[in-house]
Amino acid sequence: MVPTRDDASYWLAAQNGSVFGFGDATVYGSPREHLRAPSVGMAATPSGHGYWLVAADGGIFGYGDARFYGSTGSLRLNSPVIGMSATADGRGYWLVAADGGIFGDGDARFYGSPSDDTLLRFVGMAVTGTGRGYWITAANGQVFAYRDAPHSTMD
Repeated sequence: MVPTRDDASYWLAAQNGSVFGFGDATVYGSPREHLRAPSVGMAATPSGHGYWLVAADGGIFGYGDARFYGSTGSLRLNSPVIGMSATADGRGYWLVAADGGIFGDGDARFYGSPSDDTLLRFVGMAVTGTGRGYWITAANGQVFAYRDAPHSTMD
């Protein structure tokens, strides 16, 4: 699920690739007939006139003004992709895998990922407002911060 540019509406994607628009969110298309793995995330373009969907195998599907910058769909992944975030200018995106792996396409730069000796399962990521950093979240609530993403602890 992602909000529209004005935060007044949103798109919702189902595992089968169906996309639903609520409020004034325009549905530009869906990859239902092209999916080889379940849809697991989406990101909106900065203009609000498009979105990307990502499947668990790393396949990327762009609609509206969302351009394709690459995918991990042809790679053998250690863990499935569980989400994505777009860059601030919409010229790239990051994919995050369940083992904490980060894959950047387009102008999405790699700022780091948790060491591969961790046994944590990761559930999501968020990008800083500047687009020059991100957080990766584990299922146990632990948060890993990279580049300009501030790290804080819960008391």
